[in-house]
Amino acid sequence: MRDTCRVTIGSPAEMAGALDAQGYLADEGVATAAYLAVAMRRPLLVEGDAGVGKTALAQALAGVLAAPLIRLQCHEGIDAAQALYDWDFPRQLLHLRAAEAAGKAGDVDAVEHELYSRRFLVSRPLLQAIETDPAVLLVDEVDRADDEFEAFLLEVLSDFTVSIPEIGTLRATTPPVVVVTSNRTREVHDALKRRCLYHWVDHPSFEREVAIVRRRFPDVAEQLAAQVTGAVHRLRDAELLKPPGVAETLDWTEALVAVGATRLDPESATRTLGAVLKYREDVERVTRGPGGLAGMLAGAAGGG
Repeated sequence: MRDTCRVTIGSPAEMAGALDAQGYLADEGVATAAYLAVAMRRPLLVEGDAGVGKTALAQALAGVLAAPLIRLQCHEGIDAAQALYDWDFPRQLLHLRAAEAAGKAGDVDAVEHELYSRRFLVSRPLLQAIETDPAVLLVDEVDRADDEFEAFLLEVLSDFTVSIPEIGTLRATTPPVVVVTSNRTREVHDALKRRCLYHWVDHPSFEREVAIVRRRFPDVAEQLAAQVTGAVHRLRDAELLKPPGVAETLDWTEALVAVGATRLDPESATRTLGAVLKYREDVERVTRGPGGLAGMLAGAAGGG
């Protein structure tokens, strides 16, 4: 494999071990996808339900490659100026006033050249990733952006080159490793998918999720970790508005530890349910359904 980020990973198995060292327990599919993204210098589009570890994968990959993580959080209405670069208009205005006070305003060309020089350019995440070597670029929740932004993103990811009319063309010395995440609230366009490698991240198995909990909270008893994980697996099958992800499993475990619980029973579950369920309708469905919390918790240690 090419030495993309000055750290050599020779195989998917090595990538799995390196991610493990960063606290991310990757299965074979995730490790292979991450390895290929680095080896082939191709963006990796990771889709899956919220909370399954897509963002955490990018964070762990940055640790593996000893590279800074640069995050672009997508949202409705995001545009190129927010993602690529912008001009620092307040500082430009101050500079213009200073030039006027110094009697330099008459030299229009010189003042304009100064105003649109690199000192007044504000680098946003995409430009930061292009100029940083090495770097891991996380484009988080691309499905929240609109079609126009997705087309713009595709253009940038194609050659990692940015043309700034006032300055010139900026090109990445080494293309960043790119992880694009999507919760699939809408379909990502085929053009972007063709540019990327693709991997769907599913919820982990019961055994792997228990291992994730124990890795994050090594002092937690295995019984409690198993009970929480089993209960979360049952909740995922309960047709909730917002099924809990791994992030909620970890939050619930942390909440139980914080209140001094050593086991998951109806009382401790009721006290901490807000760590795992975030909609009133879901809370009511679980607590008022057949058997209530006690029924949901029955057999939870066995994985549901």
